[in-house]
Amino acid sequence: MINTQQQLQNFLNAISGDSLLAIDTEFKRINTYYPELCLVQIATNNFVECIDILAIRDLKPLFEKLYNIDTKWVVHSARQDIEALFILSNRIPFSIFDTQIAASLLSFPLQVSYQSLTHELQSIYLEKKHTRFDWTSRPLPKDVLEYALDDVRYLLPNYRILKDKLDFENKAQWLDEETSLLLDQKLYEPNIEQICKKIKGLSKIDSRSQKQTIKLVYWRESLAQKENKPRKWIMSDEKLLDYACGKNNLSESSKKLFDKFTAQNSKKTTFSRVFHPQKPLSNDEKLKKNELQNLINELALKYNLPPELICSGKSLVKFIKGDSESPLKKGWRSKILKMQQ
Repeated sequence: MINTQQQLQNFLNAISGDSLLAIDTEFKRINTYYPELCLVQIATNNFVECIDILAIRDLKPLFEKLYNIDTKWVVHSARQDIEALFILSNRIPFSIFDTQIAASLLSFPLQVSYQSLTHELQSIYLEKKHTRFDWTSRPLPKDVLEYALDDVRYLLPNYRILKDKLDFENKAQWLDEETSLLLDQKLYEPNIEQICKKIKGLSKIDSRSQKQTIKLVYWRESLAQKENKPRKWIMSDEKLLDYACGKNNLSESSKKLFDKFTAQNSKKTTFSRVFHPQKPLSNDEKLKKNELQNLINELALKYNLPPELICSGKSLVKFIKGDSESPLKKGWRSKILKMQQ
């Protein structure tokens, strides 16, 4: 395991000519707002190493390699790995190949695990016994270290097999479209609208209480970030709604802090969106939904895809309701839908 600055530099020198890097991370995120990155595993054609992030002070040389314009990451289920590194680097990779997404375009289950995929593609069985290991503990036992290395050891062979299959089925561009969504920095920044959408009961309260809820969400998020604690440890959704609706009152000291925060962030906490309960589909819309679902099932068979990858049930309702953000209205999904109609 690499745990000194000199070892890191030696490794980076050794892989300086490699642009294709298999990458995985291990982090802890149980009692914190931000993931605590502990390990970064990297494999190339000739090397496989674990980098002890907790032991190395200067990570800039590592970031220069990871975020080089010529570097492509090969990752399985990349979002959390990108986020864990983004917290420290404030950077997003230029190019990735996500083997989980690639597999889904080839009729594997949408959330196929790295272990299952490696077994299917290479007939190699990988243990799962350390999935809940505390990666902040040191020293790492040898079997735990090997478990971490296995997470990148077989990624490049998986990549080559999947890439060949995607090229054969003319789906390489489809993968580029899917993974481009993971390269948007906004994805790794707090999304207040998405946080609000997950609060049960928000759409059922009046608009004035909704606006107060949104202000409280912003405030809770700022406190969670400042104290590096999970947002619901700061304030549960249930309490937040009760405060917004006037069922309970903030303590005097909290009220002062909240008022000060909203005064200083008045523009930021102004939220134009009002959350309405979703209207049920009309009979005509239900008929259209069934017709479209049958069409999607036909497309799934034709293009060797899981139907849910083409369009989930929720996205299908959005499409019927005319939502411009529906996946069926853009990219490869739009093209194959138009070709079939």
